[in-house]
Parts: sequence; structure tokens; C-alpha cells
Amino acid sequence: MRPKTFRSYSQLARLHLIPALGHIRLARLQPEDVEGFLRRRAQAGLSPRTCQYLRAVLRCALNRAIKKGMLARNVAALADPPRVVRSEVKSLTPDQARTFLASIQTHRLYPLVAVAVSCGMRQGEILGLRWADVDLERGVLRVRHALERLEKRWELVEPKSEKSRRAIKLPATLLPILRAHRTTQRERRLVAGGKWQETGFVFTTRHGTPLDGCTLNRDVKCLLQAAGLPSLNFHALRHSCATLLLAQGVPARVVMEILGHSDIRLTLNTYSHVIEQLQDAAAAKIDAVLWGEA
Repeated sequence: MRPKTFRSYSQLARLHLIPALGHIRLARLQPEDVEGFLRRRAQAGLSPRTCQYLRAVLRCALNRAIKKGMLARNVAALADPPRVVRSEVKSLTPDQARTFLASIQTHRLYPLVAVAVSCGMRQGEILGLRWADVDLERGVLRVRHALERLEKRWELVEPKSEKSRRAIKLPATLLPILRAHRTTQRERRLVAGGKWQETGFVFTTRHGTPLDGCTLNRDVKCLLQAAGLPSLNFHALRHSCATLLLAQGVPARVVMEILGHSDIRLTLNTYSHVIEQLQDAAAAKIDAVLWGEA
């Protein structure tokens, strides 16, 4: 488990599960206890998504108990999960994406944003991208790690899932952008002199250290606002890449591989609104094939 995930699950157990359910003996724990616990947490203000995570952590723990012969059934799995209304993902339209890129061509974050919009990488994957993972001759980028901030230190961790470890073919226009960025970074290294910290990362501060995700998120929002576009967070750039690909007719299976989703159902469910829009085009095409003029 990634360190950040472990810390999150530990907090859920320490702050919620143990205080509310820890006094109940395993053999006496019932699905009704779990459902009541989740209902009270929701009434206390926790989001449905957090309640889902609480149920998932408890289910995982009880599965361990079953493997050790301490339980015969998993009551967390039997309990009804909290209902989560999936909100439509926010992304840039093709025109908005072009406007945004054109408006920041001279900004230091232009190469990073160009990678985010065209490759659909997660923020941690982009921050953890190293030059050793980028082959500009073949035009291929390999996602091998993600960068996470733990306490006050940076740490390279495994990607989110096995499918997240992937190779992405770079758009031709992106190659000279990255070459120019590499040259600029070398010039910054010379200017920084002894203050430069060599990390091998593609995107760094002026001293070579990793970029901060929160600061990056804030900067992207400001740049979008300055361009007269909706103020979206950094993750919306990944969504924008996916919706642009699907809107251009790229098969969902290919989009899944580019994004590093572990299951194609995740891709289809997350971008269902785009799939629905494509049905109009699909209907028109089948109409032309079957009843159109020869």
C-alpha cells in the first residue's frame, strides 16, 4: 500500500472505526451495527465518499479476521453501502484547452500543463516524472513512479495500480516543447550554481527541488482565471485529456491504457457523459451505412 493511502486508512480507523465499533466483540458485530454507524457518520457531516472508504477499510479488516478463522462472515460486506451520487467530471472543451495552452506559452508551467492535457497523467505522476523516463527520440514517456509528500519529505512511490505503470506515446508537437524545457532547465542549473539540487525530475523549482502539488493546483487555477476560463483544479486537466480523446473517437480501451485505469468500467463510468454524446454520431453513421445513398 502506498504510504499516503496507509496514512489515510489509519486515520479512518483511529478517528472513526475504533471509537464507534471497537467495543463490540467480533462475533456479535452485525450488518445493522455497520449500517447504523455509517448513517450516524453521514449525519455528523462526513461525505458519502468518506463513508464508503470507512466501509471499505472495515470490510478489508474483517476479511483478515475471516482468513484467520476469527469470523464466519463479513458483516461490512453484507451492510448496504452509502449511496454516492456521481457528479459529472469537470473538464475543458477543445476550444478552451487550445485557448488555455495559447495563453500560457511563455509561462514556466507551459511544458507541464501541455503534458497534463495531452497525456492525462495524474499530478503525482507528473511531479515524479524523471528525464530517465522520457525518450524524446522515440517519443515515448514511461510512468514508473509517483511523487508524494509525507510529513516534510518527498518520496517516490509505486504508481496507483499495476495498470498505472505504463508507456505513453507523446504527441509530435509535445516533443520540441520538452526539448526546449530541458534546455531551459540546464540554463537554470547553471544560474543556480551551488544552490541547485540534482533530482533528475523533469519539472522542478528554480533550484531543482520537486514542485509542491498544492502550489501547482493554485497556480493552474489562477492561470485559467487569467485566460477567462473556468477555475478548475489540476486534476481537471487529466479529465480534459480523457474527454478530448473520447470526443475524437479514440476507443475507450485505448483511453483506459493512456490514463492508467485498472478497469475499463472506471473509464466508461467516469466519462459516461462523453460516451452518451458519441451515441448521436454512432447512430448517424449506422444510418448512413444502412439507409444512406450508395
